[in-house]
Amino acid sequence: MSGTIRTYGDSVLRQVADPVEVINKEIKNISKKMVEAMLRANGVGIAAPQIGVAKRIIVFDLDGKLYILINPEIIETSEEEEENLEGCLSIPGVDAPVVRKLRAQVRGITLDEKEIEVEGEGLMARALQHEVDHLGGILFIDYLTPVRRRSVLNDYMRQQREEKP
Repeated sequence: MSGTIRTYGDSVLRQVADPVEVINKEIKNISKKMVEAMLRANGVGIAAPQIGVAKRIIVFDLDGKLYILINPEIIETSEEEEENLEGCLSIPGVDAPVVRKLRAQVRGITLDEKEIEVEGEGLMARALQHEVDHLGGILFIDYLTPVRRRSVLNDYMRQQREEKP
């Protein structure tokens, strides 16, 4: 685990993450690497599989507050949905319109082993759903039609080829 963000095609991104059994020094170190990777990439959130760790940990930084949630679960969402552009640190340089629930509530455990519930609308709800999806091996492109998904992945692959010397 280096803190390097894994990109599309890496098998860890499609694994179902394992629950965290004990919050110990290793879990705190993983969380720290996640925060560092997210900040380096100017991201809003990141999930442990994105740095190669198949554990149920998400980190997000919204409204000036950093959240680290262990074993997060979506416990409630609104019926109302919203379509908005979405991207991913693991598929950099591309985005696409994705329909998500307008409001989401997630329950998890902090690094201090306290149960916490986080609720948000708009971008916060989108980030919560996106990061929890990562823990199930789901990427935002999975919500796209096959034609749109192929187009986004073609754009991503083209950019990757152009970036290589």
